Amino acid sequence: VQASSLWRKMLTMLFETGHPWITFKDPCNIRSPQQHVGVVHSSNLCTEITLNTNEDEIAVCNLGSVNLPAHLYPQGHERAGQINHDKLRATVNTAMRMLDNVIDVNYYAVAKARNANLKHRPVGMGIMGFQDCLHQLRTPYASEAAVEFADRSMEAVCYYAYWASTELAEERGRYASYKGSLWDCGILPQDTLELLREERGGYVEVDTSSSLDWEVLRRRIEQYGMRNSNCIAIAPTATISNIIGVSACIEPTYQNIFVKSNLSGEFTVINDYLVADLKQLGLWDEVMIADMKYFDGSLAKIDRIPNELRSLYATAFEVEPSWLIEAASRRQKWIDQAQSLNIYMAGVSGRKLDETYKLAWVRGLKTTYYLRALGATSAEKSTGRAGALNAVAVGETQGTQFCSIDNPECEACQ
Repeated sequence: VQASSLWRKMLTMLFETGHPWITFKDPCNIRSPQQHVGVVHSSNLCTEITLNTNEDEIAVCNLGSVNLPAHLYPQGHERAGQINHDKLRATVNTAMRMLDNVIDVNYYAVAKARNANLKHRPVGMGIMGFQDCLHQLRTPYASEAAVEFADRSMEAVCYYAYWASTELAEERGRYASYKGSLWDCGILPQDTLELLREERGGYVEVDTSSSLDWEVLRRRIEQYGMRNSNCIAIAPTATISNIIGVSACIEPTYQNIFVKSNLSGEFTVINDYLVADLKQLGLWDEVMIADMKYFDGSLAKIDRIPNELRSLYATAFEVEPSWLIEAASRRQKWIDQAQSLNIYMAGVSGRKLDETYKLAWVRGLKTTYYLRALGATSAEKSTGRAGALNAVAVGETQGTQFCSIDNPECEACQ
C-alpha cells in the first residue's frame, strides 16, 4: 500500500465522519519516558494518555487538572495577568501528592490494572481555563502572544509537577521500573524532541526556548529519581470545568452564548468577559442578545462591535486550526504524555486537512482528538424580545457530518 494512498483514505474518513482520531505512534514511543519497558500501542478515549500496555499490564492513569486562571495575579495587582508561580507551585505540589495517594487507595477491578499502576505509578496532571487566561490577558487565541503564553504556562506546570515527583521520590522512594527510563538517563521531555528529530532525519520544527532553570531539576532527578513514571496529561475536563466555571482544558470558546444540555436540564451559557466589555461600551442590550443568538454566539457579523473585541472573542471555528496546533506544540514539548486536542475547521477541504495534520506531525504532537466542522446548512432562525434570556434557545446546526459538541457531555471525558 502506498503511504500517500493510505493517507488520502484516512483524510477521507476524517472528512466524512470526524474519525479516526489521528495519533502518531512514533512520537508517542520515542518521546515516552518508559520506552525501556515496552510499547505504547494505543491511547485512551480522549487521546491524552500514552502509557505502555502488554499481556500482564492494563494501563491506568489518575487524572487531575489545575484551574489555570486562578493562578494569575488579579486585576489591580502590580503584576496583573502574570503567573503567580508561588501559588501555582503550591497547588501542583498538593495535587501531585494527592494523585500519588490515589494510586495506593484506588479500587482496581482487575489485577493487571493494579499491577501496572503500582509498578509505574503514572499520573496525569493537566490544566483547564486556558481561554479564560487569554481573556484576562486581553489576548486573542489566534496570536503569537497566546502561543507564547501556552508555552510559558505549561512549562511552569510541568516544571513544578516533575519537581514534586522528585520530592515524593525522596520521601517515599522511586517507582519500581525507574531504572533504565529516560528520567534515569537524564533525558527530560523537551530533550526528546532531539531524539524524534534524529529518528526522522529531521522534520521536527519546534521552538525550544525555556524560562526556568531545568538544569537544577535535572540534577535533582539524578539524585533522587522520580516517584511517578509519567506526570502530565491534559484531559478534556468537559464536566469539571463547568463545575468550576471556566473554559474546558485548552479549548477555544465554542460560542459566546449557547444552550448547554445535561441531565439536570438546559442552561444558557454566556461569556462573562464579553458581557463585561459590552456593558462598558454601552452595547449590552436586548438587541445585542438577539443578534448573538441569531449568529450562534459569533460576533463576526455584528458590525457595531469593535474589531478588537471581535478578535479577542473569536469563537472556535473563527480561529485558524494552525493556531491551535502551534499552541499545542509549545505545550507538548514539556509534556511527558499528551493532550486532548480538538481541531476546529470552518471550511473543510482535503487540502486543508492535509496541511493541518501534517503541521501537527512536524510540530512533534503525539495525538489529536475530534475534528469538528460546521454543517453545510443551518436551520432558519428568528429572534424576539423575551424577558428572560433562557426563553430563546440557540438554533442548532443541521446536517452536520461530524460529532456535535452540543450533545450532552460524555462522562468518560470528566
